[in-house]
Amino acid sequence: MRMVRVRLTSAPGAHVSAMGPELIQDLLWAHAVPDDGLEHIRVRCAPHGMDVVLFLSAPGDASALQAVDLLLERLRGPLARHGYTGLVA
Repeated sequence: MRMVRVRLTSAPGAHVSAMGPELIQDLLWAHAVPDDGLEHIRVRCAPHGMDVVLFLSAPGDASALQAVDLLLERLRGPLARHGYTGLVA
């Protein structure tokens, strides 16, 4: 199992919605596909926005990072609608 940390920050000039960690978790599960290998998610509020830790079944760090990059790409629109951008930390 591999762990990847993602930082969600408010987009410049965006109106950030009052969503909590539960909605972020739901968005991640809704946009994950089996090939991502996503097994577990932890989300916490932070001063910059949200900290997310994703646990994935992956053969190596590079493949885990690639899976998270693809997942974040699928989430770009939904996150932007709530005023956030996501970056692998």
